[in-house]
Amino acid sequence: MRLLVIDTGLAVCQAAVFDGEHQLAALAEPMARGHQERLAPMVRDVMATAGVSFAELDRIGVTVGPGSFTGVRVGLAFAKGLSVALERPCVGVGTLAALSASLAGGDRRAAVIDAGRGQIYVQLFEGAAELTAPDILPLETAAARLLELSPVDCLIGPQASRLATALPATETVDLTAPSPAAIAGMALTAAAIPPRPLYLRPPDAKVR
Repeated sequence: MRLLVIDTGLAVCQAAVFDGEHQLAALAEPMARGHQERLAPMVRDVMATAGVSFAELDRIGVTVGPGSFTGVRVGLAFAKGLSVALERPCVGVGTLAALSASLAGGDRRAAVIDAGRGQIYVQLFEGAAELTAPDILPLETAAARLLELSPVDCLIGPQASRLATALPATETVDLTAPSPAAIAGMALTAAAIPPRPLYLRPPDAKVR
């Protein structure tokens, strides 16, 4: 199965092409803003490098958050538009789940993302199994919750070290964004259901 994966939910814009689980090409650029300007050229370039035409794609996978509201919307809108144009299924992958899957092994790990305002997006996994639902919590509450659910072998995600003080015996992996291989692995087996953004709080922007 030829698969295009797109991830714009965090401070990285990335796209990759896979044939099954084999990565043919990948591009990634760190950026806090500007995903909308870079995504289309990046997808064009990664497809050319992979030597795969858009007509040869079988599926499109995209991260759906939680993360940056604008970033998530950019990736989803592009992936769904491409899906309609190519008449190929588009599937969504949770960003926290993809972060967890970026680390090999079956240990118990918490995927964490800084949500701003002193809050953390967090979800607990054991291998590929979800032990909790994605949640947004104040930093202190997230730390207390993970202590209750101990043992937690690893914290993984952007600024995971923010929780390291509360869990000093836990390994910390500050991963800026999910690996394309993790996103692809999940997208290959996901049900072909149109993806929806995963927002765990209302957007900061207000309609006047």
